[in-house]
Amino acid sequence: MYRATKGIKLPTTITGSLPRPSWYTEDLGSRSFLDAMVNSSFREQYTDAVSIYLHEQEAAGLDIVTDGDAHFDRDVGGQSWTAYPPRHMSGFDRHPTPTLAGKGGLAFPRGHILHDYLEARVMPSITGPVGRGELQYTAMWKTAQRLTKKPVKFGTITPELVAFAVADHHYENVRDRILAIADALNEEMHELADAGCQVIQMEEPQIHLLAVRKIVDAVINPAFSVEVFNRTVKGLRAKTEVWCHSCWGNPSQQRMFAQVQSYAPALELFNQVDADVVTFESCSSGGMDLEAIGKTIGDKKVAIGVIDHHTLQVERPEEVADHLRRALEHIPAERLVISSDCGMGREGMSRRHAFYKMVSLVKGTNIVRGELGLPQAECLAADERYSLVVRAK
Repeated sequence: MYRATKGIKLPTTITGSLPRPSWYTEDLGSRSFLDAMVNSSFREQYTDAVSIYLHEQEAAGLDIVTDGDAHFDRDVGGQSWTAYPPRHMSGFDRHPTPTLAGKGGLAFPRGHILHDYLEARVMPSITGPVGRGELQYTAMWKTAQRLTKKPVKFGTITPELVAFAVADHHYENVRDRILAIADALNEEMHELADAGCQVIQMEEPQIHLLAVRKIVDAVINPAFSVEVFNRTVKGLRAKTEVWCHSCWGNPSQQRMFAQVQSYAPALELFNQVDADVVTFESCSSGGMDLEAIGKTIGDKKVAIGVIDHHTLQVERPEEVADHLRRALEHIPAERLVISSDCGMGREGMSRRHAFYKMVSLVKGTNIVRGELGLPQAECLAADERYSLVVRAK
């Protein structure tokens, strides 16, 4: 159900995560969010960080904002994206162990920056039936939403990535493990939607990654990934706007593949996900899939990334505008959403770089909005009246 993007042409947003302020030194760890918010130091730092994230997004002029994934800890490579659920759901022990590497997944040798990321995959094991436990996503969303009038998009990792990252001493097979996590997340997402969250984003179903790697068995295959996604979001579209986020990975803002990948093998499958919006990484690939996406994705809105999360080079507004013009050749404006390729807060980018990337995203979109006769967003960060540079008369 379209809520946040309803009636808006070319709405702007970012994927989710933003770089942590240097003074934000409190970590959530294994505490529940509500328990941590009892601590005055954590509460002050967390709330201040969320306030800054929201303010910077509003100053840039984004239409849909996020809480910057402020509940994530200062983990190597942004590992909290994967680690938060198993550290807070029920059915997991409290004694993290290293995740086995190299069994059909991506492997990086010692000497590669992402080898550190693999070493940091130290997760709790499953020891009993998995449940929501203390995810407390609704409380996190409320903490952000009460600070802004703009819709706050809330995102979470999909079940299979959690299931692949942990040891299992309870379920008989990986399929049962994945579906149990999916059911627990579905329950959590319904509480979030019932509280009034206008956009829920499920991040990184393995549909496209499995399709390009041609991994097929009874469980690890693209079709089952679609089934898992739909089970996780079952019933949600009657209550809120559901987004399916896809990209090619970015721990420590690094590429996970040596070569640029295409979504083409998976686009028909993305038509089958029970989502209102499907997001695609596009900037870092030079927009190579825009035509295929436009031809294949039918009745859903499409969010394209026009900001590259891998690089510190801030895109020029003219580059963003050119990317949008190319997208509009294949995707109508009423179905196009403007975003970043992926999150900008996974241990590789400064706050200043992320902020000006958001500013360029909005300024570039405003160029195209002007060409189409659409209302332009106020971008306070680009208002010349507030420049500290003294202009010669």
